[in-house]
Amino acid sequence: MQAMLLSLLGLALFGALHGQEEVTVQPNFQQEKFTGKWYSIGLASSSRWFMEKKQVLKMCTTVVTPTADGNLNVTSTYPKFDRCETRNSLYIKTEQPGRFSYTSPRWGSQHDIRVVETNYDEYALLYAKKFKGTDTSTMVTLYGRTTELSPKLQEKFTQFSLAQGLPEDAILLLPKTDKCMTEAA
Repeated sequence: MQAMLLSLLGLALFGALHGQEEVTVQPNFQQEKFTGKWYSIGLASSSRWFMEKKQVLKMCTTVVTPTADGNLNVTSTYPKFDRCETRNSLYIKTEQPGRFSYTSPRWGSQHDIRVVETNYDEYALLYAKKFKGTDTSTMVTLYGRTTELSPKLQEKFTQFSLAQGLPEDAILLLPKTDKCMTEAA
C-alpha cells in the first residue's frame, strides 16, 4: 500500500513538473536593439504586492541603457500619489542572450528575467520569476515603444500570461496617464 502511494505521489510530481514548460527567450536576442525608452502597457503577476496595488497602477516609462560591462540599467518612472517615483535596477546578463538576473537591494529577492519576444521597434514581452526564501511569484510585462499597442499584441500578452498560470484577475492592461510620462528621457 505504501509503495503504491509513493508511486502515485511520484507520478503526480512528475506530471506537475512536466506541465511547467521552460519559458523560452527571444531567438537571436539583440541587446543593442532592446535598449531605449519603453512604455509599460500590460502587467500580470501572482505576487501579493500586485494583487493589493493593481487598482492604483498606471502606465509608466522604462528606459533601458547598456552598461560598459554588457549589463542593463533599467530605470522605471511611475506616478505614486502626487509625485513621480523612479526605480533603478541593474539587470545582469547571463550566458543566454535575452536572459538576465536581478537582485533587489531593498528586499533581497532574486529575479530571473527573460525577454520572451520582441520586434525591438514596437513591443517586448518579458517574463520574470521572483524568488525570496520559499516564496516565488511570476510576472509578465508587455512593453511598447509607444503608449498604444494593437489589440492583437494585447491579446498575445493576455494569452501568454494565462499560459504561465496567472488567473484573469491577475492580468492588467495599465490605464494611460499623462503623469510622469515625459520625466524619463
